[in-house]
Amino acid sequence: MKYLNLSLLILFPVAWFAPLLRAAVLPIFGMREISVVTGLQSLWASDAALALLVTTLAIFAPFAKTLGLALIHFGYLSRRTLPLLAWLGKLAMADVFLIALYIVIAKGAGHVTVQPAWGLYLFTFCVLAGVLMSWSRAKKA
Repeated sequence: MKYLNLSLLILFPVAWFAPLLRAAVLPIFGMREISVVTGLQSLWASDAALALLVTTLAIFAPFAKTLGLALIHFGYLSRRTLPLLAWLGKLAMADVFLIALYIVIAKGAGHVTVQPAWGLYLFTFCVLAGVLMSWSRAKKA
């Protein structure tokens, strides 16, 4: 379990740069790939406060939780921090919900084409694996 958690420390950054969605206003104009990082870059340009919140939820919360679990696995952090790590995992799940919601909303628009890309599945796997690991760790404690 601890080595799966360590792999998430590598997989999360890959998922942040991987394409989550391919979107186009009209199919004839080609598809543009959108990742967590490109979405955050656009958001920082338009709304810094919202960008800070999303950056915290999409980047810092899942990575801090994963790092915290790794420290617990190797005995460098007390198990008393598990409730905090579980809370961080719940914050990270909000991103998966928001991405899914945006896909549903965009598909409802008439002239917008949105396709999920492999990064969406990788990011979802990372978040769900982290939540399951913290949940199984909490049950053992």
